[in-house]
Amino acid sequence: MRTRAGFFAGFLLCLGVLGYALYLQHGQGLEPCPLCIFQRAVFIVLGALFLLAAVHGPGPKGATAYAGLITAAAAGGVGIAARHLWVQFGAPPQVADCGADLSFMLETLPLSETLALVFRGSGECSDTQWSFLGLTLPGWSLVFYLVLAALGIFVARQARRSARA
Repeated sequence: MRTRAGFFAGFLLCLGVLGYALYLQHGQGLEPCPLCIFQRAVFIVLGALFLLAAVHGPGPKGATAYAGLITAAAAGGVGIAARHLWVQFGAPPQVADCGADLSFMLETLPLSETLALVFRGSGECSDTQWSFLGLTLPGWSLVFYLVLAALGIFVARQARRSARA
C-alpha cells in the first residue's frame, strides 16, 4: 500500500465516522452528549493528521512520526470512549446524574471545571439511544479508534518495508 493512499484511507474513514455522527444527530434526532462531542473532536484531530500525512507523502521516518501522532490521538479517544462506556454501563447512579449541557458549562464555568464535569459524565452520557450489533456509539468509537491507530502503524510499516526493498 502506498503511503499517501493509506493515510488518505484513514482520512476517509474519519470523514465517514463524522458524517454518520452528523446524520444521527441531524437526520435521526439523536443529540450528542458532552463526551460524544469530545469523541468527535478526536476524530477531527485524527482526520486532520491523516489528511496532513496524505498530502505530505512522507518517507519511512515521517510515516513513523505520523503513525506515532495518530496512535497518541487515538489513545486519547480510546480513553474518552472507555470513560463513556463506564458512565453508560458501570457507573453508580449518582455519578451519571443529569447536569448542565456543554454550551452552558462553557459559557459560565472555567475551562478546567467544565472539563472535570464533562469527564465525570452526566445523565445525557449514560443514555444508550442507539446501538448496532450490541455496541453503543462509544463502543463503536472505541473500535474505530483502534482501527485508525492500527492503520497508521500499518502504513508506517509498509513505508519502511518499501524503502528497504
